[in-house]
Amino acid sequence: MCIVLGMDRLLSDMEERDTLTWIDKIPFSRPKKNISRDFSDGVMVAEIVKHYFPRIVDVHNYITSCNTQQKRSNWKLINKKVFSKLDFYVSEDMVEKIVSSTPGVILQVLFSLKEKLEKKLTFSDVEIQQAEAEIVAQLEKMKITEPTVEPHQVIYFTEMSLSATRQVILEKELQIEELQDILRNLWVKMSKLEELIQLKDKRIEHLTSLSEMY
Repeated sequence: MCIVLGMDRLLSDMEERDTLTWIDKIPFSRPKKNISRDFSDGVMVAEIVKHYFPRIVDVHNYITSCNTQQKRSNWKLINKKVFSKLDFYVSEDMVEKIVSSTPGVILQVLFSLKEKLEKKLTFSDVEIQQAEAEIVAQLEKMKITEPTVEPHQVIYFTEMSLSATRQVILEKELQIEELQDILRNLWVKMSKLEELIQLKDKRIEHLTSLSEMY
């Protein structure tokens, strides 16, 4: 569901405290002095999203500025490039109040953004668990069997008939093919295990991000 912020909503004291505590845990490129002014150009808002979803934000696209037009440009880009991926949107009326540093407005945006990010992170964790389960199921189906190789025998071809020689060669070729199949399966299994490790690492990152919110 897309959240559109276009109407003022007063936050409760608890909501304000929770929001301020939340942003205090995020590393910003510059110190916070006055929240209405600090976040008015949108740069620190982009940094919040990047903290939780690094891949969807390029902070170099947003210019720190006191110029109203540049602030509008930053927010327009955030709506288009970042918030659109989160099903989130800040209306032009709200943007105008934010760039004008209207007291209390940015807190409303940050509170709603906090809720959206928390839901996204929780949903992402569920997706990761599902992907992990699928990979584990695939690995369980991949049963690697040992090759049926007979003990090595010394073969004297001069004492064997041509047909017997061909039979031995055919058996060896089949054994080679079997070993090649096993090797291919092992490579696939190793790839799946690496993918599983990456998913578990990603899940740990998401769980860590969630714990840092509280």
